[in-house]
Amino acid sequence: MAGHIQDRWYKSETNPGGKTTRVKTERYGTGMRYRARYVAPDGSERSRSFPDKQKRLAESWLTQIAADMTRGQYVDPSAGKVTFQQFATQWLASQTTDAATIVAMELRFRLHAFPHIGSRSLSAFQPGHIRTWARTLKDSGIASSYQRVIFANVSAVFGAAVDDGIIARNPCRAGSVRAPKVDARKLKPWTRERVLAVRDALPAQYGRAVDVGAGCGLRQGEIFGLAVDEVDFLGGVVHVNRQVKMVGPHLVFAPPKGGKLRDVPLPNSVSYALAAHVTLRPPIEVTLPWKTPDGPPVTATLMFYSRERKALNRNYFNMYLWKPALVSAGVIPERLAGERFKQSREHGMHALRHYYASVLLDAGENIKALAEYLGHSDPGFTLRTYTHLMPNSQDRARKAIDAAFGTDADNEGSGGASAAAA
Repeated sequence: MAGHIQDRWYKSETNPGGKTTRVKTERYGTGMRYRARYVAPDGSERSRSFPDKQKRLAESWLTQIAADMTRGQYVDPSAGKVTFQQFATQWLASQTTDAATIVAMELRFRLHAFPHIGSRSLSAFQPGHIRTWARTLKDSGIASSYQRVIFANVSAVFGAAVDDGIIARNPCRAGSVRAPKVDARKLKPWTRERVLAVRDALPAQYGRAVDVGAGCGLRQGEIFGLAVDEVDFLGGVVHVNRQVKMVGPHLVFAPPKGGKLRDVPLPNSVSYALAAHVTLRPPIEVTLPWKTPDGPPVTATLMFYSRERKALNRNYFNMYLWKPALVSAGVIPERLAGERFKQSREHGMHALRHYYASVLLDAGENIKALAEYLGHSDPGFTLRTYTHLMPNSQDRARKAIDAAFGTDADNEGSGGASAAAA
């Protein structure tokens, strides 16, 4: 057993005859009787008090402390007193990922975690607290995919606390805790008619952005950050080198998602549309900081820009241009006076990428090439997302047999049967 146990109700005294006896102290009968003390690995003394008749519990506590030290699993009891909000705030400040991601995580914590679990000490968390919070998250009505992101961020904070020796276990990874599940609904790509209807409903200066999304598979930010010198009209290639991102209220230029620069085939139809676009609305030079609001200035000759001749702000574009176009195209209903547009996450500009993927898969393009064009670092993710859009084995089997034996009337009947038997 590490350390020792002090009995505060008694003390030892030596009488004139040299005999040691136990006598009651001034604290006898009041307060905690036993104080278990030990020296922590950092050399500081730690202690915990226990009431009368719980000396064995104090001994067990010291024994457990000694065992944890031996196994290298010792956790300072006082360190866990820091609240989840305090530690999460410190953790965010230490992150080295891009600024936009940090801002997004801070928002998730502030809206969906701190109000519910922020004031609880890290050492006081039990799996039941996480289960209750996860249920609250589910009942909030936000998308299951977003719930999963929030849960993962919170779990990362607890994981860091484990790594720092503040707590022994991550309560989000307990066997009784279930992370939010993503809805099993399969995405349904837009039809060609819907793509064209939304394009025609947008103001003329932004309609060709739909051609780039549906015809080249670029993300919204990549379309907004597309420079004219990155479109190789003669070679039939689009070089995806940057995107316009929002870091809080600020716009910045940044590499494409995941830092994955890529080249995408430029179809003739999109090439002609962009050529007409730049003739009617010449590209302009726009300067934004690189990656962070205080980053070095970078200038690009953008093909799509606002009426103020600035980079497009996705919040403004989505609310005042994209959603009214969805209404005009009959995708979402008209909003009533004083109300907001109906939630339509599945009908954002990302729907153009899904359309692009569906067209390529229907044409027989392979998953690896599609993943490259979309900028996915993992073809497995592309496969999981779009596998239901691929021609199934039954379709391939029917087409293969039809190609081998023919489907015309001359092959039906005895002639066809003889050929099949042969």
